[in-house]
Amino acid sequence: MPEVSRFYGIVIQVYFADHNPPHFHAFYGGESVEIDIQRLAVMAGRIAPRALGMVIEWATLHQTELLTLFAQAQRNQPISKIDPLP
Repeated sequence: MPEVSRFYGIVIQVYFADHNPPHFHAFYGGESVEIDIQRLAVMAGRIAPRALGMVIEWATLHQTELLTLFAQAQRNQPISKIDPLP
């Protein structure tokens, strides 16, 4: 479970060999959510609304990078970090 980014107590991870559609996992306050990268929509889970808003804002800024990282993780290639939300 490589950590891709961390900001305001939110941890973003992309899993190796994970299922489609392309998505990432966000963790905050003991809760987690899966976010579809292409639609920027919740696939499963829940986190606090304010944290979810920050996650979506961050993902909007880094959508292309996230799609690339997901593809690399699917091929079990090393993935890099993405800048946190300022």
